[in-house]
Amino acid sequence: MKILETRVYRGPNLYALWPVIRLRIDLEELEDFPTAKLPGFTDKLLEMIPSLWEHGCSYGEDGGFVRRLREDGGTWMGHVLEHIAIELQVLAGTPVTFGKTRGEHLPKGQYHVVYSYVEEAVGLAARDLAERIIRHILPPERADYDPSPFDFRQELEAFIELAQRHALGPSTAALVRAAEERDIPWIRLNEGSLVQLGYGKYQKRIQATLTSETRQIATEIASDKRLTQRILEQLGLPVPRQAIVCDAEEAVEEAVDLGFPVVIKPLDGNHGKAVATNLKTPEQVREAYEQAHAYGGHVIVESYQTGNDYRILVIDGRVVAVAQRVPGHVVGDGRSTIAKLIQEVNRDARRGIGHEKVLTRIVVDEQARRLLDEAGLALDSVLPEGKVFYLRSTGNLSTGGTAIDVTDIIHDDNRIMAERAVKAVGLDVGGVDFVSPDISRSYRETGGAIVEINAAPGFRMHLAPTEGKPRDVAGPVIDMLFPRGTRFRIPLAAITGTNGKTTTTRMVGHILKLSGYTVGMSTTDGVYIDGVRTVRGDMTGPWSSQIVLRDPSIDAAVLETARGGIVRSGLGWRKCNVGAVLNVAADHLGLGGVESLEDLAKIKQIIVEVAQDYCVLNADDERVVKMAQASPAEPIWVTMDSKNELVRDHVRARGKAVVLEEGLNGRMVVLYQGERQIPLLWARQIPATIEGRALHNIQNAMFAAAVAHGLGVGVDNIRQGLRTFSTDFFQAPGRLNFYNEHPFRVLLDYAHNAHGMEAVARTVRELAVHGRRLGVIAAPGDRRDEDIVALARAAAPAFDLILLREDDDLRGRQPGEVAGILREGLLKTGFCPERIVNGYFKEDEAVRRALEMARAGDLLVIFGDKLARIWEQIVSFKPGPEVGEWVREEALVLARA
Repeated sequence: MKILETRVYRGPNLYALWPVIRLRIDLEELEDFPTAKLPGFTDKLLEMIPSLWEHGCSYGEDGGFVRRLREDGGTWMGHVLEHIAIELQVLAGTPVTFGKTRGEHLPKGQYHVVYSYVEEAVGLAARDLAERIIRHILPPERADYDPSPFDFRQELEAFIELAQRHALGPSTAALVRAAEERDIPWIRLNEGSLVQLGYGKYQKRIQATLTSETRQIATEIASDKRLTQRILEQLGLPVPRQAIVCDAEEAVEEAVDLGFPVVIKPLDGNHGKAVATNLKTPEQVREAYEQAHAYGGHVIVESYQTGNDYRILVIDGRVVAVAQRVPGHVVGDGRSTIAKLIQEVNRDARRGIGHEKVLTRIVVDEQARRLLDEAGLALDSVLPEGKVFYLRSTGNLSTGGTAIDVTDIIHDDNRIMAERAVKAVGLDVGGVDFVSPDISRSYRETGGAIVEINAAPGFRMHLAPTEGKPRDVAGPVIDMLFPRGTRFRIPLAAITGTNGKTTTTRMVGHILKLSGYTVGMSTTDGVYIDGVRTVRGDMTGPWSSQIVLRDPSIDAAVLETARGGIVRSGLGWRKCNVGAVLNVAADHLGLGGVESLEDLAKIKQIIVEVAQDYCVLNADDERVVKMAQASPAEPIWVTMDSKNELVRDHVRARGKAVVLEEGLNGRMVVLYQGERQIPLLWARQIPATIEGRALHNIQNAMFAAAVAHGLGVGVDNIRQGLRTFSTDFFQAPGRLNFYNEHPFRVLLDYAHNAHGMEAVARTVRELAVHGRRLGVIAAPGDRRDEDIVALARAAAPAFDLILLREDDDLRGRQPGEVAGILREGLLKTGFCPERIVNGYFKEDEAVRRALEMARAGDLLVIFGDKLARIWEQIVSFKPGPEVGEWVREEALVLARA
């Protein structure tokens, strides 16, 4: 069995609307050996991972997958790999469930194995471990059997530790879940816990339970435990006496002055690290000082408070949860050693590594050994039945402690005290560590003290207490960051199609900018923020959309979304307001598993599947029409045919459409809202249409109008945007860019497939030209031969003379190969060989020769790849005096041809 390819989808994709990993595997010999033909395989697998019994698989009930393993014929190893990869992630604390294994359109023995993941590194590690598990439990006679030593328990522990390193912590994960419940989008900004909530200028950030609203000065105060104590003391709040010390002997002196027992802790510490409590002798103080000093430098000696350890959580000035923290401990049974009791405690299914589960395993460390020594005990000591022994001096969950929810019984005085304390420090989210005999009684009556105020307090003890009621502590944070009614999303439009998407994207961006928005835009030539290109290159994939959505200055986004990015890694976002599909035509077929127009349509359909408000669809393209059924959004149809029955029925049903109406005075773009007609513009009034001659840009303008309308832009702003959008090189590079400063006209365009070439060729034929129409054409080398031929056929009717060129990057072709196919395509149309310039040229050479060949009155059309380089060649070209001479012999040759 070989894994031939691994593809990670980070957003909505062909298989699901959430992240998945797709493996392409070749079973090789195992294609002939499903599980039923592998003696002992199923038993070994279930012995190793008994929780696979819970997988319902196609039967939809517990035991379904096991039934598939054992039934007549069994199931194939790709399906087994899928289920193991899913279950490993579940065992590591990631509740994923989705998977599928399919072999359609693949050679015999090959399969696509698809399964969901939360953290990419964990999903990929699950792949690796699942494959190794299979190899180790195969019968020895199988070629893939791996006889090397394999300790599954040890491997699983390492896998869980890896998952913990990459996963969001429990507090951050809870906040993300609470955001999702309110439909707030989020982006993880680093490998830790830094997360963006919301898009553009409405975004907020969290890092664990620190928020973008947490004041730096407040966290500094909370980190300085001595300063915190003074501030609270000055407000009359109950705090222990304490002092900062610089060496062990000073610590002893202060302990004597304060009176034993005392607490030693770092001045700037958290999670109970290096904290020693109930110290009763100078020797214990000296030892604890050294540990605290090694952890944090400055050290505090503090009077020891007797009572229970409570954590009071205050969010936005209000107590939302209270937990009693109990240090990690064991309870004697009169028979077992302390070491054995620790093992039993750690077998609790609720305990895991780090933050993997609601409780953390107890580890025998230096502090545990000190407490054992103080009690005159050792790990092999046997505790009397019912005897409780604490292996920690603090109740932090991260060191094995447990938590009991007591939110409902906190006394009102204690609640007000905690709220005042957090407000005094200045935190929006704060944890008050309060020691008291009884939280249900007032501190004024029973005593007690605030021993710490914590910035970024952990939520785990409140989310999943060992005893008592779980509390929603994440929801109040989200409500604080985004009060009900405030915005967290920006208007977002996604535009896809075989051709026209760049021009349409730019038109929509222009309309939004004129409407007062600060627009983020991703296109084939870069990312633009408020009209300024910030990143160069083809920016039509998920990475570029993330650049736009992370920018804190934008309040609207228009994302050109190409096939390639979706095929490679899915979308870079989960939902859009408006999704537009302009057309589906032959391009990129045979690449990335896209073999047909139907395959291509399925990819582009993903855009409308995630559209929430409107899907803008081409009513004149049958493949696009079918997509409406897959979208939860309301369709806005676009048609060039005013008699389109689908659109007419839709309008009668009070739907929306943009229609090109034919009139006595020309073509008019009309917006329909139900049967209400709103004329937008005469087609000739839109500069990008070249006085109405460029039909494809009329259609692009109609799509732009529909998208802008779907985003809530007013009619007047749509009109003004279309009226002022031009296709000059700097506003729309490579999209009908004219240069008129030479004695001849030059047109630069990026058309690189038959559909796009046909649109430009039609426009070229519509233009009045006094001389010749010269064309410089090419095709990308990674297209199929038949697609290159189709491009040449589309170009042939538009030109009197053609130069063949090739891109700098031949994309796997041999020099001259693409040019030869283009020539063949031209000749098949009856194009005269004399009208094809001999040979083929690299792009810069072809442009130079064409410019030199052009004469006054000619129209030179260059279909380019490196657009900036070509435009510079065009602009800097200096025509010679012969350009103005129309040579009679040339005219006669052309006429004879």
